[in-house]
Amino acid sequence: MVDPFLATNYNVLEVIFSYLDLRDLRNCALVCWNWYHFLNDESSEVWRMHCLRKLPQEALKSDLLSSVTTYKKRLRAYYHAWNPNDCSRNVYIKPNGFTLHRNPVAQSTDAARGKIGFRQGRHSWEVIWEGPLGTVAVIGISTKEAALQCHGYVALLGSDDQSWGWNLVENMLLHNGDAQGNYPLLNNPPKYQVGERIRVILDCDDNTLSFEKNSEFLGVAFKGLPDKKLYPTVSAVYGNTEVSMVYLGPPLDG
Repeated sequence: MVDPFLATNYNVLEVIFSYLDLRDLRNCALVCWNWYHFLNDESSEVWRMHCLRKLPQEALKSDLLSSVTTYKKRLRAYYHAWNPNDCSRNVYIKPNGFTLHRNPVAQSTDAARGKIGFRQGRHSWEVIWEGPLGTVAVIGISTKEAALQCHGYVALLGSDDQSWGWNLVENMLLHNGDAQGNYPLLNNPPKYQVGERIRVILDCDDNTLSFEKNSEFLGVAFKGLPDKKLYPTVSAVYGNTEVSMVYLGPPLDG
């Protein structure tokens, strides 16, 4: 049986915490064990209210966040989504906050980066190509120095020493303007199908980048990544194609 006094206190905390910003919530979690335990429930009413206030209804009602199982993780994914201020002028971020749309501009390759980059720890996110790939469609990572737009239809991501990408059309790894080999290392690997979820795994401790598809680990794609802040990035050439990105957090394998 729940102590009525504790239940009342929890109800009061729910109301108060639901109006605090995230920085204040982090500080509250350090006050005492009870508050930490209370805020550690990622599916609580507190996190639900924050989700409802911050996330667009279009995102909450779709299956885009189906891989993100708690309210707190959905909120975190939103803060890691595409950056509308760090993308090509030919790209805009849709109202759901997670999907970019490339405008039909001829002879242009266009890219976008996520809002948050990583220099430490292990991170994973899903990329879903929701429109035609065109002749070149690249997913991967880049530093802030990598270009986000160029003339022609090219593999922009991976075209310099500040970006690393996997061209889904040709199953080829790209970096510093050179092809780094076929990927994944399978005989006749299947081509990417529009709508499939690809999981990108960035390990800043081992300085590696890997990919998964359909829950199958495809192997390490890049080793020896630099000690720089690295951002989720994609580049596209096809007009009106759309690409979503959902941050998941540390990989489930630890």
